Amino acid sequence: MNSTAKKIFNKKNLVFKPRLLESIKGYDKETFMKDLMAGIIVGIVALPLAIAFGIASGVSPEKGIITAIVAGFIISLLGGTKVQIGGPTGAFIVIIYNIVNNPEYGVQGLIIATILAGIMLVALGACKMGAVIKFIPYPIIIGFTAGIALTIFTTQMGDILGLTQEAVTQTGEIVRVPLKTPGDFIGKWIAYGKNINTFNLWNFIVAIGSLLVIIFTPKALKKVPVLNKIPGSLYGILIGTGAVLLIKQWMPEIQIDTIGDRFHIQAQLPAMVVPEFTMETVTSLMPIAFTIAILGAIESLLSAAVADGVISDRHDSNTELIAQGVANIVTPLFGGIPATGAIARTMTNINNGGRTPIAGIIHAAVLLLILLVLMPLAEYIPMACLAAVLVIVSYNMSGWRTVKGLMKNPKSDVSVLLVTFFLTVIFDLTYAIEVGLILACALFMKRIMETTQINVVQNEIDPDQEADMHVSDEHLVIPEGCTVYEINGPYFFGIANKFDELQTNIGHQKPRVRIIRMRRVPFIDSTGIHNLQNLIEMNHADGTHIILSGVNEKVHQQLEKSGFYSIMDSNHICPHIDVALEQARQFLANK
Repeated sequence: MNSTAKKIFNKKNLVFKPRLLESIKGYDKETFMKDLMAGIIVGIVALPLAIAFGIASGVSPEKGIITAIVAGFIISLLGGTKVQIGGPTGAFIVIIYNIVNNPEYGVQGLIIATILAGIMLVALGACKMGAVIKFIPYPIIIGFTAGIALTIFTTQMGDILGLTQEAVTQTGEIVRVPLKTPGDFIGKWIAYGKNINTFNLWNFIVAIGSLLVIIFTPKALKKVPVLNKIPGSLYGILIGTGAVLLIKQWMPEIQIDTIGDRFHIQAQLPAMVVPEFTMETVTSLMPIAFTIAILGAIESLLSAAVADGVISDRHDSNTELIAQGVANIVTPLFGGIPATGAIARTMTNINNGGRTPIAGIIHAAVLLLILLVLMPLAEYIPMACLAAVLVIVSYNMSGWRTVKGLMKNPKSDVSVLLVTFFLTVIFDLTYAIEVGLILACALFMKRIMETTQINVVQNEIDPDQEADMHVSDEHLVIPEGCTVYEINGPYFFGIANKFDELQTNIGHQKPRVRIIRMRRVPFIDSTGIHNLQNLIEMNHADGTHIILSGVNEKVHQQLEKSGFYSIMDSNHICPHIDVALEQARQFLANK
């Protein structure tokens, strides 16, 4: 193997380094027992969430479990973290629901969009873009997360209140069916208001009762060694399901919808089906796929970062993105939905002793066993119980305390947060992320521009003021007809115009020589170079001579590569201010 190949395949240069390979070195029975216990508990925790996320997303409940099985296995097998648990999450509910209920796309469109998102995630990881994802502004993340939380809460109101609507069967019989609402936020609340007269008190009691059980059971059982490891959501579903079975036994006329009333659960892994890709479908789904990819990347890396802080580890973000991408390419082929790292399940894994990816693999195996053996029993679960689970999920997602804290931050951050939040709620998550990013970038550029200052020195330069003086250590007098401008900060678009503004403000006649001191300019971009060229050409047209002073090596190289010297002699770019002033004197003397 030659030196180039060795360099490429050096471990330090590899992009894809699954943590499982590292974890199995020295793996012992004690570690396995901890992973086994954690994997079983996480599998039990994931069950009600997977079912709830599947139904809330507009697909059948087993698709949520299939996602947790297939994606959970792949993410643990190939991921860049030791303890990450992957599967369906609340962040994708709104997107999936809108795709599935769009006649143009449907389930087939969801499969294609998820695969495209997976390809994007693999590309991000392969191009070592894992670190870049972390720089998405925090207000955007909080804004769309809070928006998703409110949207999830809204989608569950129909099941919590037990609202129904009239429908006509094929035989012409008029029956009452669960209320179907529009996809938009405002439309949903209008539909709830119009059908509030169908309010089902018993359904509401089951929902509120399940909600209370979910909230208070973990607190009540906090000191009970075994029972305190079972999540409140599972207690809520078990107790709620038992209560509904008793109610229906005593009062059969009471209508409380269960999963079995709306879905037929297939207790098996479906065969792999490859969708038919067309250029038209791919093009139309690309923005949605981008949103899925960005959401998946943010949530998975955020979960990994949280886990790092707990177990004192450091994840490989690029490997994690590749694993997430592979999971989202493979999972939809088996009927699954988008998946990512789940913070709550990851923390459950850690808190119960999981320390290697083996725990995540066991969690997937537990869910597979439940799917094949126990899933028919899930048909007895009331929809009101699942709605209660999702209300808790939305509350935990909302981060209202964080939102409250961010409202005290600068107005620019608040505006990004609010715009992202309202666009997510009222319009679409795709638009929210795109507009939020554009707004955040615009505000960031505005802040950078504000940090770059141009000062005018009119009479003399004091050597005690950090002047880049080379020969003299005395005050340097600026000759008449010459003005010195000092730039503090990056030189990019918007800066050149400040020279004319300054000249107008000081009210003097335009100088014959302008010295631009750039000792505090760390970099100059292509737009800055273009603007600097325009500035020089305009000054030359007015008969004003330009001299650059204190250009550092990096900026000097950028100017040279751009062909900047074709309009300006290299001897007019001076290393020190005293050299620049001498050049100015010579020019003024010759004129």
